[in-house]
Amino acid sequence: MKRKWGLLLGISVLLAGCSVEAKATVKGEASPATHLEKEIQMSAKQFEHELTLIDQRNDSVIQSLKPFDYTDETQYEEEMKALVKELASVYDQPMIPARISQDGSLIDGQSRVILDEQALLEQLTNVSVFDRVVELPITETEPNVSMETVMGLEEVVLGSYTTRFDPSVKGRTTNIALSAKEIDQIVLGPGDRFYFNLIVGDSTPDKGYQLATVIENKQFVTGYGGGICQTSSTLYNAVERAGLEIIELHHHSKEVGYVPKGKDATIAYGFKDFKFINNKDYPVVIKTIMNESAGTLEVQITSAGRFVAGQ
Repeated sequence: MKRKWGLLLGISVLLAGCSVEAKATVKGEASPATHLEKEIQMSAKQFEHELTLIDQRNDSVIQSLKPFDYTDETQYEEEMKALVKELASVYDQPMIPARISQDGSLIDGQSRVILDEQALLEQLTNVSVFDRVVELPITETEPNVSMETVMGLEEVVLGSYTTRFDPSVKGRTTNIALSAKEIDQIVLGPGDRFYFNLIVGDSTPDKGYQLATVIENKQFVTGYGGGICQTSSTLYNAVERAGLEIIELHHHSKEVGYVPKGKDATIAYGFKDFKFINNKDYPVVIKTIMNESAGTLEVQITSAGRFVAGQ
């Protein structure tokens, strides 16, 4: 561990200097032991330095540490692990994709921010006496779209899927409509990610969601937001047909009637999510078409002809 070896190196040099001074001691001068004690005290002060953690994006100071105050190496490493986890919980945030508004303008999303926990932990556990600053290894990725790239994104359908529902079941129909509206006109640039729970959010009554049948532990029960999984399942099948990369998928504990077996995508806010990445070299848009009277929900993944033709 550099922290230990750096300290030993400093003390070794110091003791070598004390040996020379001890030979030169004559009557009336301080004893070698006194000199050694003073030098050790000076050495201790020399190593009383702070290690400053900095967010390199704006050079702000996040925290200061005193690594050489620790005598127990195991305790130090455990505390650094806890610190890294705490910082990750503060900094990490998923990407919120951009969206096309009703007037055709682009509504900006939110950058994806990731703190490299392993890299930071290695820096902190291998710190030397010469280190004064540690820059947090943070990667920030903005939604990869612009107003120029979203022009004509509905020209070509890359993948689509339609499911049916009973419009006479009002609560469930409302929930499907609300969740379908939340994902409509979401734009994903190359490499952008989509997290269903992040976009749709929790199905609480204050958002208009109603009681309807949901599946829990292989049982049909009543809960707020029943029907949202039809939206996520319809989206999943459209995404699969479009050839986008799926990174998280869960199936219901019981078969559903609106998609074939194994073609459903259940979600549970805070527990299970449906996530995918746009692995194309061009942007795509999610489009939802709901016909409430006919009882159909269609999800399309589309793009511009100029992009698709170039593939």
